[in-house]
Amino acid sequence: MSIDKTSTPTDEHIVENPEAAAGSDTAVDPRLLVREQGFAGYLNEFKRKIRGGDLGSIPVVVGLVVICVTFQSLNSAFLSAKNLNDISVAMVATGMMSIGIIFVLLLGEIDLSVGSVSGVSGAVFAVLSITHGVNEWLALLIAVVGGAAIGALHGFFFARIGAPAFAVTLAGLLFWNGFMLQMLGQNGTINIDSEGVVGQLTTYYFSDVAAAYGLATLAVAGYFVSAFLDSRRREAAGVPSRPLSDILLRTGLLAVVAFAAAVMFNQYKGLPLALLLFLVVLVAMDFLVRRTPYGRKVFALGGSVEASRRAGINVVAVRVSVFALAGLFAAVGGLFWASKIAAANQSAGAGDLLMNVIAAAVIGGTSLFGGRGRIWNALLGVMVITSIQYGLALQGTGAPVQYMITGGVLLATVVIDSVTRKTQRTAGRA
Repeated sequence: MSIDKTSTPTDEHIVENPEAAAGSDTAVDPRLLVREQGFAGYLNEFKRKIRGGDLGSIPVVVGLVVICVTFQSLNSAFLSAKNLNDISVAMVATGMMSIGIIFVLLLGEIDLSVGSVSGVSGAVFAVLSITHGVNEWLALLIAVVGGAAIGALHGFFFARIGAPAFAVTLAGLLFWNGFMLQMLGQNGTINIDSEGVVGQLTTYYFSDVAAAYGLATLAVAGYFVSAFLDSRRREAAGVPSRPLSDILLRTGLLAVVAFAAAVMFNQYKGLPLALLLFLVVLVAMDFLVRRTPYGRKVFALGGSVEASRRAGINVVAVRVSVFALAGLFAAVGGLFWASKIAAANQSAGAGDLLMNVIAAAVIGGTSLFGGRGRIWNALLGVMVITSIQYGLALQGTGAPVQYMITGGVLLATVVIDSVTRKTQRTAGRA
């Protein structure tokens, strides 16, 4: 077997199929192509990837454009500063939970309990801080750590005992939902302080225009410095690196998006605290997955458990930690939901929440078959889900139709994922 030359030390390694390799295109690192052929090299590599079924984030980006154009043509308020600001805040709770699901999907597993765990975290916080008068920061910490502990417990039954993750987390869905109802008591609702720590997660805005513009500047500068230093490091090591022209082009595109978003935020209330926290978590978790040994172990397990075990990876520890992360982010998402409705109630974690969390991860580009995906898929996927919901709401469309449309989008994504895998096998990429 040969290793695809497009791989880097931090990228997912793709092993070519020897039987089909003879008829497939030769893979060359695009960073080397752009140095030798200019941007025509990238175009040739892009065509090769399309023929090989490597679509990347293209479908979801195209989908977002279609969604925006469609709903804007139906209602001019869709792309208004207020509606886009509302979408950016509303998507954070689901997006946080989707980050945890992405870790689980990278293993090729599933966690059905995240909705119930999110409800438990909101209930724990409300009972401790409101009913028993515990300090809000301490109550928040207990709720988040409790979510991680629940996830680790699920991971223990899966990784150590050997029970299927589907069955374990399905049992968790039922158990923790009952636990939440028991905690909330007969009233079923505990209102939280809208001016408190959790209450302000989705209501606080940085009204100073410098906040949004400052974040945009920091993001653009941070990306440029990171890409430039990485390129110099790779060049010094004698491996293909991105030329300065490529880095400048990517930085310019990011600047357009970042400052356009900053202008939009400042036309309404300013930069939302919820979105800022979400972006910080995305950057941190992306670094964890792509730039650390732990992230490479997660990808390795998603590719082959037996090969990972033979390579010396502690399979049980990694699996338990992944489910613990899923529980932690479910708890964080639950606190954002509690902030959004200013209460912990019996409906928390129910309805279409679980479906939306999993759909966001899959629609964003994370494979259900394991071993392929990025943390930023959570942002792309949740943008699609929330945009559809808000667009349909502006049209006065009822919940049944929203469910059907969201389900259709999810099915289309899964079909694309399956077809992509088959195309990659045909092209000699397993």
